[in-house]
Amino acid sequence: MFEPVIAPSGTLLGLLQRGRGDGTLHALTAPRDEALAALNHCVLSDPRHDWQVENRSLYYARLYLDLHGELGEIERHLFDPDDLVDTDECRTGLALSVLGHLASYGRRDALELLRRYAAFGGSWAWALDELALRDDDAGLRALAEPILARFPADAEGTAELAAAVRDAFEPRPWRLWAEDPRPQVGARVRAAQETGSFDRWQRQMRPSGPRPEWSVQAVFDWAQEGFDRGAALYVPAARCLTAVAGPEDRAEIVRAAREGTDGARCTALRYLADAHDPDVLDLIEAAVEATSRTVVDAAVDCFERMRSVATVTRARRWAHRPDALGAAAGRMLACRGGAQDGELVLWALREAVRGDGPDAATLWPLVDGAGRLGIASAAPVLRHVYRETASSHLRGHAARALAATDPSFAAGFAVECLWDCEESTREIAARHAETGDARVVDQLRRLAADPAEEAEVQTAVRSRIGPDAPAL
Repeated sequence: MFEPVIAPSGTLLGLLQRGRGDGTLHALTAPRDEALAALNHCVLSDPRHDWQVENRSLYYARLYLDLHGELGEIERHLFDPDDLVDTDECRTGLALSVLGHLASYGRRDALELLRRYAAFGGSWAWALDELALRDDDAGLRALAEPILARFPADAEGTAELAAAVRDAFEPRPWRLWAEDPRPQVGARVRAAQETGSFDRWQRQMRPSGPRPEWSVQAVFDWAQEGFDRGAALYVPAARCLTAVAGPEDRAEIVRAAREGTDGARCTALRYLADAHDPDVLDLIEAAVEATSRTVVDAAVDCFERMRSVATVTRARRWAHRPDALGAAAGRMLACRGGAQDGELVLWALREAVRGDGPDAATLWPLVDGAGRLGIASAAPVLRHVYRETASSHLRGHAARALAATDPSFAAGFAVECLWDCEESTREIAARHAETGDARVVDQLRRLAADPAEEAEVQTAVRSRIGPDAPAL
């Protein structure tokens, strides 16, 4: 999948791609054709960098409802000839999720489109999961034959059917079909269910990897074998060391952490860090000078896992280093430092934005740390991250930090956050947004009455508009 191209944050398309509340507010005042074109672009070209942590489907579905949007563009996208050859769920997943939410809001056209795509589309399993949550029993039973027809009655088709049943995210349709009296439906599904259960049992009975009777060197060799074939096994290997190593093996493990092969070195560093060995910080500092990027990354990861006072003290010494260890030290202080570390955390936050932009992975703990430590002077940087980041999840963290550091948050960004795509961000807004703006009161009431809204958001809303809440 190609990285999405994100439009500037000041444009309607850029706002909608980011899932910002201002995107909805601007779309509702823009010409309808322009707003629908931008909305369709987002739904058909998923703008998320990581669909597993970023939400967009409910946000886009609500905007379709507000704009009375037709589904013709989604239909053409789902049944495009590319659907027959492009099996990547990223092509259709967001559109199917939007249809699922629209179906839950009573859009019959969305429900029918999901049913048709489940019967004939390429990403049928995703569509079936959406229907499992929204469709009635009769609608699901009608899909049994077209979906089972995807699996030939030969050995290969039977194995594929067993895997599909075993790996189904929502089991409801398969349970309904297992009760079907027709042998070509019920009997096939029941047999597939039994095969899937047997496969799981077989995998549990065939464990692989190190055994407690292995030596320390055998664990190191296993970790290096994984490294040679491109598999990072140093984390499970370090756990194995915990089982097989004794006090008499420390010298060998320290030697491996200093000069072993890449797999052994990463394993030894992880083991020593978890054990809070007195020499591990010096070994981590030496490992960061290694030529292997894998060793450097493992050393930094080991450092950030540590919790001791000595680790925080060393982080203060390393915070200004212009390398990966310096960046890790800034993150360490953001997560575990005290009020005296505010300037170092702010410096690290500014350097991260200046050097890597508003989407840098290192920003997450730094943003949280600025909020945790209440660094008021970080507010301008946090506002920049909020506006510019393409990650709606990071924007939510920035909103939480702004709530703790920026006095203008309640009357500013908190208002638009009520329409944000992330439920955690809407929850923050529900607790902080000033109600002098009539739009705030209307949106709070809408969220309270929306059955699709998350319980945490509705709890926050009720704290503002419930019978025991102060008058709005």
